[in-house]
Amino acid sequence: MSQSKIYTPDSAAKDVNAVLALLRGRWKLVIVFHLFDGKVQRFSDLERAVSGISQKMLAQQLRGLENDGLVIRTVYDEKPPRVDYRLTMWGQKLCPVLDGMLKWADSPERSAPVTIEPVRALNEA
Repeated sequence: MSQSKIYTPDSAAKDVNAVLALLRGRWKLVIVFHLFDGKVQRFSDLERAVSGISQKMLAQQLRGLENDGLVIRTVYDEKPPRVDYRLTMWGQKLCPVLDGMLKWADSPERSAPVTIEPVRALNEA
């Protein structure tokens, strides 16, 4: 059984930034949301679901998510080849975290409405 890490403000900020970096980019969060709830998606299904993404960019984003341990890629030895993607167990644990972020952003205590511009800037970084 592992012990909980004890954070300082600096180490907490550094680790949260590292987590956010896993999801940084225009497409990664959209792909992750399409894979929530244990959904298994074929490459072509994701390509249709993620509006505006090119095949090359989808492949790059999926490869990055796979390398970071968020997505599992399964290749079937069939003709034509079939490739499925799904979130790892660790990736599925993002669902309540992101849901909590959405609820936090929509909370009535917020003095200004959430706007698209800051989110777009974060995603394009």
